[in-house]
Amino acid sequence: MLELDDTDRGIIHLLLGDGRMSNADLAARIHRSESACHRRVRRLEETGVIERYTAVVNQAVVGKKTTVFVEITLANMEEETLNEFEKAVRACDEVVTCFFMTGDADYLLQIAAAGTEDYERIYRTHLSRFPGIARIRSSIALRPVC
Repeated sequence: MLELDDTDRGIIHLLLGDGRMSNADLAARIHRSESACHRRVRRLEETGVIERYTAVVNQAVVGKKTTVFVEITLANMEEETLNEFEKAVRACDEVVTCFFMTGDADYLLQIAAAGTEDYERIYRTHLSRFPGIARIRSSIALRPVC
């Protein structure tokens, strides 16, 4: 495990907020030289602390204003069932994230939908057809808190 100091944590915090922040701006915000900042960021990348940079899409702006959390319980936990289910989830564009879980449900999915009618379409054409499903339980998010 890599030891992180306050400067490393500051860099991570700033990049979580803006992954496209320039090295000059980042250096100014953490009160370090640009070269020292660049070395820190490169070390965080090379050691895997920073795994990748990605875009966060505002789903509402692209017409997907409804977030649905879906708990999936599989009929069994055989390796083939898990693999087939996960392959189907990866192929479904409406799935924003999917986690393999402990507890009552085997998987937790976050779905982006245009509304409840769109979620019904997603449910009928994708979720209900995923292999190995024993139970599907959906919860519609009212609003994000943080």
